[in-house]
Amino acid sequence: MEKLPVRHPVAEVQQLPVTLPQMLPKVQSADSKISRLNLDRQTTRQTAVKEAFERCWRSYQSLAWGADELAPLGSSPKNKLGWGATLIDNLDTLWIMGMHDEFKKAVAAVTHIKFEDTQSPEINTYEVNIQLLGGLLAAFDLSTDGKLLGKAVELGDMLYAAFDTPNRMPIIHWNAHKAVRREEQLAEESVLGAELGSFTLEFTRLSQITGDPKYFDAAQRVMELFDKKQDTTELPGLWPVSVNAREGAFDDNVFTLGAEASSLHKSLPGAYALLGGKLPMYRRMYENATLTAAGHNLFRPMNSEGKDVPISGAVRVVTADNGNQQIHLEPQMQYQSCFAGEIAHKLVDGCIWAHRVIPLGIMPESFDVVPCASLKSCPWSEWHWKQEVWKNANRLEPEPNPNLNVDTFIRDHRLPKGFTGIPDTAYNLRPEAIESILTLYRVSGREDLLDAAWDMFQAMQSATQTKNGNAAIGDVTDDGSEVTLKDSMDSMWMSQTLKYFYLMFSPPDLISLDEFVFNAGGHPLRRPNE
Repeated sequence: MEKLPVRHPVAEVQQLPVTLPQMLPKVQSADSKISRLNLDRQTTRQTAVKEAFERCWRSYQSLAWGADELAPLGSSPKNKLGWGATLIDNLDTLWIMGMHDEFKKAVAAVTHIKFEDTQSPEINTYEVNIQLLGGLLAAFDLSTDGKLLGKAVELGDMLYAAFDTPNRMPIIHWNAHKAVRREEQLAEESVLGAELGSFTLEFTRLSQITGDPKYFDAAQRVMELFDKKQDTTELPGLWPVSVNAREGAFDDNVFTLGAEASSLHKSLPGAYALLGGKLPMYRRMYENATLTAAGHNLFRPMNSEGKDVPISGAVRVVTADNGNQQIHLEPQMQYQSCFAGEIAHKLVDGCIWAHRVIPLGIMPESFDVVPCASLKSCPWSEWHWKQEVWKNANRLEPEPNPNLNVDTFIRDHRLPKGFTGIPDTAYNLRPEAIESILTLYRVSGREDLLDAAWDMFQAMQSATQTKNGNAAIGDVTDDGSEVTLKDSMDSMWMSQTLKYFYLMFSPPDLISLDEFVFNAGGHPLRRPNE
């Protein structure tokens, strides 16, 4: 892309911190090496995951090479930007799995991508950053191939142009064509806070590699605003789902760890580690957010097995007429909040439980449950569960149906005991559950997680495998003999989900969490030694 004029130059670029790095504690547990004791079994599992990846890669290579994605049912290419997203997204996976010939072919193709040529004028800078810039940086960190660094700088400069706004907040939905025509664009008045606050890892790493501090400076300005606002929101300690980037206002009243916020919370400990502990603000922000979430967003779902498996819901803060605040928990679990398993063992166990209670063995994108009154004690009550199912079924109706047969409703909607509704029955090949299982295994060495991960992989592979790759599921509550599939194989299936499964069954020194941090797109960025 031709060099664009700078409308709002930075008076002084903030340099990367140069104080001595902190002696950060080891992340990985020595106990995670327990997998070496049953190496044969783990090697067999690792091979099965690699074979699943190779099948998908061969299908992409033969049917959609150079396209953003493969439509597995239609056996055809799909494009949004036309930048070969699946190619870039999987460079590091190819390297990690030892597929070096395929890696070289992919690198050769990636070097010919022209980012100035896009099939869609509007670019989601957040998605491009975590998926594509992250992919290029991770592949460079692993291979040291200078061609990849050149493409990373090229893409980083394009994204950097989206920060050229009066308050230096990035434009998330940035129009490249307008930029070329020299039309000014402003940061949006309503964007997801996670979109705004998830540039830190990639921009910091790009500055570390190139020595050019401008990228770090751009992302750091955004995060300093998040730091400043953290204790002034409607729920101090957490940032709302939606923020006004143009005004720098954080006034929304909904707070979650789910789909709309997960990447922001993931990036905070990663940034602390990537910067060698030199910026304590990232640790402080993460700890404060975690404490607030633990006090308000976490709840225990009532279940017939009596399992103590807290999960994460959304919180809505409402100000009453008398000025008092009321905090309402919305007991809905989202698949993407499984990343919060990094908070505690029981949260990971909650995600594993949510997979196992669905006959297909796969958790839906979102589901509603009965929240327990206490985290400590929660006896099962069939009557209470059915009362809550009746309420949930009538919640959106203008007039409640007094004749609703709850047992019929439960049967027709295939609700497991404790579930009151499943607003989104799909499974879109997401990685968050296995990501959290892998993280907890590497941190704790809990051997039972190996079998839990294997059960999950087998369930996913069995339900989603098609002739050409794997397809998202439309309804995970379907009878296992006939599963409704969608003609979609998002590149995250290979670049994240299968990568995490592969690492789960690999020796723990492969992409050690003491040497790398994962960005929100599942790409490992190397932590500097100095």
